Amino acid sequence: MHKVVAVKQNRDGTARRAVFAPVDTRARVETVVRRLGDAIELGLLADGEQLPGEAELAGQLGVSTVTLREALMALRQQGLVTTRRGRGGGSFVSLPADPAEERLRQRLADWSTEELRDLGDHWAAVSGVAARLAAERTEPDDLQHLRRTLEEFAAAGDAAARSRVYGRFHVELAAAAQSARLTREQIALQTEVGALLCLVLGDDAWRDEVAGRHRSLVRAVQDGARDAARELAERCVQESTARLIALRVTL
Repeated sequence: MHKVVAVKQNRDGTARRAVFAPVDTRARVETVVRRLGDAIELGLLADGEQLPGEAELAGQLGVSTVTLREALMALRQQGLVTTRRGRGGGSFVSLPADPAEERLRQRLADWSTEELRDLGDHWAAVSGVAARLAAERTEPDDLQHLRRTLEEFAAAGDAAARSRVYGRFHVELAAAAQSARLTREQIALQTEVGALLCLVLGDDAWRDEVAGRHRSLVRAVQDGARDAARELAERCVQESTARLIALRVTL
């Protein structure tokens, strides 16, 4: 199958570039907080990583320095960013502590089964389209980020780490589709559902099953098998959603 020649991604990858792409010109402080906070919680920005300087970051996001400073202040209050003064100072990522299971169960209980099913449908649609486009547009050498995340997920020992890497895999799948809009949409979806997956990813057998499906998905993308890639991505999301719904029924 002929594949559209892909533009080579740099080492940061399209997913990271989407984090620093301009926000809506009408954006409020909350939009910047959500963009950067989502990226930190998904692990797209590494713990301890230094953010660009205020002027540079404001320029990248297309906001004023006043808006950026207010956003950074909010992120500091949330414990997602720390600021150091003096030489070598700046704003640094601070990865949040793992969410408590009881708090996550309460968060899941706030969703109805119908809302979870609707969220799952939307998530499956986004991931399915991303997988199909990635199979059409991406060259094998451009899949290094997905492969690395896949192996990291397979080796993750606790549910919190698994859920974070699981979400990153789907974000990077959207990035492989070379669509900034799909990537941002996937990031937004992961902030809604990502942490909840801690509740269902603790089972090692399920982790291994998901890892196997992810490997098959990456192979399908590499081979340009767009229909198979779409079906695998959709099935992965649907089964994860079904597990959340089954748990929600017991609460």
